[in-house]
Amino acid sequence: MKEFSKYVGLDVHKDTIAVAVAEGGGGEVRYVGEITHTPEAITKLLRQLKKGGGRISWCHEAGPCGYGLYRQLSTAGEDCQVVAPSLIPKKAGDRVKTDRRDALSLARLLRAGELTAVWVPDQAQEALRDLTRAREDMKHLQRQARQRLSAFLLRHDRRFTGKCKWTQVHFHWLEKVKFEQPVQQIVFQEYVDTVLSLSKRVHGLDEQLERVARESVFWPVIEALMALRGVNLLSATTIVAEIGDLHRFASAPQLMAYLGLVPSEHSSGPKQTRGAITKTGNGHVRRLLVEAAWTYRHPARKSAPLQRRAERTPEAVQDIAWKAQKRLCQRYRHLTARGKQSVQASTAVARELAGFIWAIGQAMPRAAAA
Repeated sequence: MKEFSKYVGLDVHKDTIAVAVAEGGGGEVRYVGEITHTPEAITKLLRQLKKGGGRISWCHEAGPCGYGLYRQLSTAGEDCQVVAPSLIPKKAGDRVKTDRRDALSLARLLRAGELTAVWVPDQAQEALRDLTRAREDMKHLQRQARQRLSAFLLRHDRRFTGKCKWTQVHFHWLEKVKFEQPVQQIVFQEYVDTVLSLSKRVHGLDEQLERVARESVFWPVIEALMALRGVNLLSATTIVAEIGDLHRFASAPQLMAYLGLVPSEHSSGPKQTRGAITKTGNGHVRRLLVEAAWTYRHPARKSAPLQRRAERTPEAVQDIAWKAQKRLCQRYRHLTARGKQSVQASTAVARELAGFIWAIGQAMPRAAAA
């Protein structure tokens, strides 16, 4: 661990930052005060703390204010960490929480080396992540709008007899739906227009995501991940945008734990008790992997679209993808044959799928995977 002359804990809010300093070598921990959350105030604080020389280590919790403070300090050549709030040690009997106490605690724990830093994406990767999350949010709004329209029609006994909703045939049927009351016809049309508007937005974001993904430096690893069954362009782009450099994980189990796909455990002495998955870490990727795992309930085969995607990747990646398909399809059948529920089997398959994603990341050059 590097030695610093000062360890600074920052409790960051939208308008203010509470600052505490722990002197190196086991010295005092003091509360400096509160500053405004502006680049100018941070620069002034940096100049004040740099007086007298020595190196400074900074930290603040990951939160809604993003990484602007981290990037300002890093650009100035300072050592800065963004720490995971859920992994900050807390005393069981401590029931008092203030900005001052939080800043003092951060400074003290930083000096003791008890904080866990999170991975901070660069600006290009953060932009790609914002795009995938915006698409996910818009898709959620589209599902809500469709559900409200369906509920309105059911409430008034208007039933679509076709095979599949939200197709061209379904929208043609919606154009013919009539209500006796003029107000109800207006309400119905507003619901329909909302669905159409959100569908256009989702389609526009899909086009934007495909263009940006192909133009980004992450395209080689995105394309490599698409060789896996159940992983399309959206899934592969989200995985890369959320996880970042797959080389930063020393092993596949480390990636599985990061995604919260490993079983929870509460063991003591000779008794071992394991429960449901931990669901810690990145929930966006975990959801995608569980959805992709459902495709492995069918027998292993190379469909034409999957084969075309795989042919654009290196031979090593194709071998990993085919090995994954054979292994995971067999795994799903084996678990369901033992009496496991399909939901449990798909979760177990998703955990192993994360391992094959890690293997593909290792097979790609570091420059492409970063």
